Amino acid sequence: PPLLSPSPYHATPLTLQLSNVKRLVAQERGGEVREFEFTIPEPETPWVPDQDVAPTPTEEEPPSPVTPESETPEPETSTTTTGVLELTADQQEYDQNRQVITAQGNVLLRFRGALLNADRVQVNLPNRILVAEGNVTLTRGDQVLRGERFEYYFVQDSGVVLNARGEIYVPTSGRDLTILPSPSDPNAPEEQRPASDRVTSNQPLLDVTNSGFYSFVFGGSLDDQRDIPNASIPDSGGAINRFRYEADRVDFEGSEAVATNVRLTNDPFSPPELELRADTARFRRLSPLVDEVVASRPRLVFDGGFSVPTFRNRVIIDRREREPGLFNIGFDDDDRGGVFIERNFEILNTPTLRFEVKPQYFIQKAILDESVIDPSVFGLKTRFDATLSPTTTFTAAATLTSFKADEIEDELRASLRLRQVIGSTIPHRLSLEYIYRDRIFNGSLGFQTVRSSIGAVVTSPVIPLGNSGINLTYQGAIQNINADTDRQDLLPPPPRDNRRINLTRYQAGASLNRSFLLWQGEALPATPTEGLRYTPRPVVPYLQLRTRVTGVASAYSNGDTQESLSGTIGLVGQLGHFSKPYFDYTGFNISYTQVARGNPSPFRFDRVADRSVLSGGITQQIYGPFRIGFQTSYNLDTGKEISTDLFVEYSRRTYNILLRYNPVQQLGSISFQINDFNWTGNPGVFDCSENRPVVQGVDQCI
Repeated sequence: PPLLSPSPYHATPLTLQLSNVKRLVAQERGGEVREFEFTIPEPETPWVPDQDVAPTPTEEEPPSPVTPESETPEPETSTTTTGVLELTADQQEYDQNRQVITAQGNVLLRFRGALLNADRVQVNLPNRILVAEGNVTLTRGDQVLRGERFEYYFVQDSGVVLNARGEIYVPTSGRDLTILPSPSDPNAPEEQRPASDRVTSNQPLLDVTNSGFYSFVFGGSLDDQRDIPNASIPDSGGAINRFRYEADRVDFEGSEAVATNVRLTNDPFSPPELELRADTARFRRLSPLVDEVVASRPRLVFDGGFSVPTFRNRVIIDRREREPGLFNIGFDDDDRGGVFIERNFEILNTPTLRFEVKPQYFIQKAILDESVIDPSVFGLKTRFDATLSPTTTFTAAATLTSFKADEIEDELRASLRLRQVIGSTIPHRLSLEYIYRDRIFNGSLGFQTVRSSIGAVVTSPVIPLGNSGINLTYQGAIQNINADTDRQDLLPPPPRDNRRINLTRYQAGASLNRSFLLWQGEALPATPTEGLRYTPRPVVPYLQLRTRVTGVASAYSNGDTQESLSGTIGLVGQLGHFSKPYFDYTGFNISYTQVARGNPSPFRFDRVADRSVLSGGITQQIYGPFRIGFQTSYNLDTGKEISTDLFVEYSRRTYNILLRYNPVQQLGSISFQINDFNWTGNPGVFDCSENRPVVQGVDQCI
């Protein structure tokens, strides 16, 4: 029976933009080529489907009457080259009375870099309607959309896909999902002709690799205190580039799409460990680089059972780093009195400018020390970023930890930085910066505050020295600094308001490091039951020796100097594969640093005080995905603890949760990381209880 029945549910929207198609070229394999012209139906001869036409199945709405195409105004004629559809199949028939082309058997339909596969395709020429059924796949670039039935209305640039599933590759989605009219430039490069997805869909899932992650950190922490060798604590940011999705139906029109009963996952295996589900999701393109997704009842589902609402039904997707969440929870006992919450508001976000404001409320301080509305329990963080050129950026940031008028001067921290990349072969970075009340952790001397600093810093990249395996880094700086000192001879006689002095510092430093691989084991296969059971990439056991030599020389405008030469030797390794339920992973590191120092710095924030330091840490699997560990360092001369990190980790293939607390710095954080994967072949369906795909003898649900 004919398939050309308009969808009874006119929902909303793939950006195909095929409305300017004027010609269809059809060919039966081994047969002749036939060309057909697309026409717009005239008002007096509207097309009405036959009575036996089967409507698109739906449980939500009854079939709606067909609106004659003549009532839809013809779009303006494009000034660009008109499009051509190429239709190839094993068998083709043409109903001359109804002007309907029916193609069956391994049907291929090509248009401007897009390829549609199906068992059966019908095209109504007068009304510009295309319907594909049976193993339907639409492929363009890195994007794949599969379904049971695909309808497309050329005039309205709209359609529907039933039982949709597929894959999205975010970096190229803006290009792949927008099929624009052919360029008028005759010298423009031709669109690539993708291979049929039937080749890929018949391949088992292979070559699963971890290509990155997206993470966000809740809590107070210093950027230079995130170094736990066997338990990564990433900065907030990153990206997930590849997803799998399923939906009962996807309705699209123009640059918008609506999906029903949506399931989205970053997991290449089925059933997925982590899913984002929603009753409906509306996709809308705001600009070539920015998309909007609005979902109803969105929720995270873990292992197909436990679910958590996301509390956020609108998400903006672009290539810039973004910090999600209704609010963040942090811990900072020094500046904020303990537990606090914060919420990020993006005031401006363009490809070159970004401005965000983050109000904070210090819960623990409000309950235990002050009143709930005292100005000192409110804080604020702001950040402005500008990309001035491909090699020049500007950043301004400020943090205020009290709104009391008499405390603002001592509770405000701010910085201005202009960064310029110099050179292309060995690019160095020049940073012109002004900092007000910078907070620095200087080993056993603890936190030190630099009242103000202005100057320039030049930093080198990592430079390999030939084939020696030695890497070189260096930097130089000139800065005018106002900071605390304990040198009485540099302070004015009492009475005085503070212990700060103002000096210009000239500094140069260089570091050489090399690692020696002593032993390396073999990783388990990248399968969900072996190498990827609890980690995004198979664990490779190894033992490595690391060495580093660092020299720093500083000269101050009062004639003082500080010179230091340090050497570090350490052992880093991991044992096990983190695949068995118990004690199948142990990560460890131990290092010793000896420092030779000349004269001491007149400041406390940069004084070399720890001359003999022992550092070490262990990360141990306890049961299943749970790991615990610590990282610590001690001054052997004084026997004083410099810093200690304690952490508990819940590690899965697709995500990771890490709780960290530093009792010395009195800082804590919670980080949540979502992993990104690449793969080849067909991952199969989400729910293996109903459909268990086997490709080339390989069960895709194992």
